[in-house]
Amino acid sequence: MSSNNRPTDIGINRTGIALSPIDGPLMAEGASAAPPSSTGSARDAATVRLQYAVEAGDFGHMPPPLTLRGAANTAVELLKGTKANVLLDKLGERLAFERTGVRFYDGLIIKFEASGTWEGGPTLEELVAFRDDEARHFDLMVQTLTALGADPTAMTPSADLAAVEGLGVLQVISDPRTGLAQALHAQQIAELADVAGWDQLACLAETLGHTELTAQCRSALAQENLHAAAVARWLKAHAEIAARGELSAAS
Repeated sequence: MSSNNRPTDIGINRTGIALSPIDGPLMAEGASAAPPSSTGSARDAATVRLQYAVEAGDFGHMPPPLTLRGAANTAVELLKGTKANVLLDKLGERLAFERTGVRFYDGLIIKFEASGTWEGGPTLEELVAFRDDEARHFDLMVQTLTALGADPTAMTPSADLAAVEGLGVLQVISDPRTGLAQALHAQQIAELADVAGWDQLACLAETLGHTELTAQCRSALAQENLHAAAVARWLKAHAEIAARGELSAAS
């Protein structure tokens, strides 16, 4: 994005077929007249995808306990009729998400330094503070997993899933063509997922009787709710200012 243009400015965009009133209808007519491929169809493709879904293996596995304490904790939970691995998997998920969350905010800070902000937008202090929250949440998960006798460096199935899910957000934030507002639009997706993840983990910890962990998760959830509300507020201010034509070119 040029420093002299905003995303909502008119520019070179040839994606719409209506820009070609002659060739556009001809292209649509040609597509309709072309016979379907003789070597496959949408149904055939769906059949292949179904076969892969049935035959594919699991999305990762839980690692064995790292210590005797971890093995003992797992055995105790199993005797009580619960599976400690479910909690460990979700702890690993939050650890992976918070680790990526730090990288999200690192990218947002770079966007801020490159283009600045707008009235009602984020300050550098807010972005740094939110990044520090994510880092503390990551440390909390490392400490919790270690205390339970698990290896915090192991990639659990849910952790692997969360890492893949975050790639799209990270790609938007890291793309040099996106501005701060566009990066925050992607960050909003991450914040909503983060809120849901902490709420689920807090409920799970409470169900399994981990009182201290439940309180820690509720505290992290409160902070993530503040993050989500702030991002929504910043984006709302940006849209309103842009609609009034008062947005600077750099924003």
